Amino acid sequence: MNDSIRKLVLVLLLLTLAGCALSPGMKRSDENLSDLELPLMKDGKLTTGKVKVTPVTAQLIVERESATKQAIQIPKPESASDSYRIGPRDRLLITVWEHPELNDPGAEKIQPEQAGKVVQDDGTVYYPYIGNIPVGGKTVPEARELLTSELSKYFKKVKLDVRVIAYLAHRVYVVGEVKNPGIQSMVDTPLTVGEAISRAGGSTLEADLSHVTLSREGKTYPLDLLALYEQGHGGEDVYLKDGDVLNLPDRRQNRVFMMGEVQKQQALQINKGRMTLAEALSDASGVNFDTSNPEDIYVIRAAQATPEIFHLNSDSPDAMVLADRFALQPHDVVYVGTAGVTRWSRAMNQLIPSTLGQFMTRGAFYGM
Repeated sequence: MNDSIRKLVLVLLLLTLAGCALSPGMKRSDENLSDLELPLMKDGKLTTGKVKVTPVTAQLIVERESATKQAIQIPKPESASDSYRIGPRDRLLITVWEHPELNDPGAEKIQPEQAGKVVQDDGTVYYPYIGNIPVGGKTVPEARELLTSELSKYFKKVKLDVRVIAYLAHRVYVVGEVKNPGIQSMVDTPLTVGEAISRAGGSTLEADLSHVTLSREGKTYPLDLLALYEQGHGGEDVYLKDGDVLNLPDRRQNRVFMMGEVQKQQALQINKGRMTLAEALSDASGVNFDTSNPEDIYVIRAAQATPEIFHLNSDSPDAMVLADRFALQPHDVVYVGTAGVTRWSRAMNQLIPSTLGQFMTRGAFYGM
């Protein structure tokens, strides 16, 4: 055996040992943490660190589904029984019986947007004999009582009525995927999220109702309106507060990415906010059984402050029951690992042809 043959045998032996290292069953030194450090938030600062790899188990499914069904604790500014409180820019129509000189002259001929008296920014409204009287923050009955008390200083047996004819003090903003985004004024009855969206013309076909956000006083709350309306999850409809911003995002950004040993690597659209791991694998035409490792199916969830990695061992057909209950989120990456023998085969296919070709060329030259 000449030197060329010995070298070829040595190379094949080394490749065989490498193939054993890549074969199924080999474990990482620390299988509970990711191999690489990832960007994550810690104590309010962006840093790097290894992420825990969480096995997909029945207990994990139960915990995640229970957390999803819990009502979102959004502070209620008011309930349906609360009365509207007058504020700046509201327009009040004050009518005093038997004293037409106190009422708006020709009020029946005035356009509604010009009738009445406007509440000033300081919450006061001017009225004859009384002057500036503070009505801001008061309910209509409270304002009526205050006006009656003040006018009684000048007139006997005062009878008057107060009515809000233009509600402009309390407003919310509805933006995103609604047909008529903009400002919605709150009237005498409390305004709910559903009513605000309806007033804005309803949601568009591209709206993602499962990931609506409500911004209030510097905080942002997630709202799953799809679960609320279709499944009854999430409690009652949420009442809005002055200054709230309601945003309906675009569902076209809700995709999961299929990578690794699947039949078709692609980005999948999440329809109506729902897609399970089993559905994603099915939409990608399933795993490649010839080259994949069923023990290594991962879901990488990096689109959040603290990334998460989930591991599903689907070597048993029972594991697909868990996959069918494991809900994916937008921007999840589903990765199906490669079988060790496949990695070995690919390495051999890359290295052996060139090595064997050189060996055969030398053999022909030396008359082997």
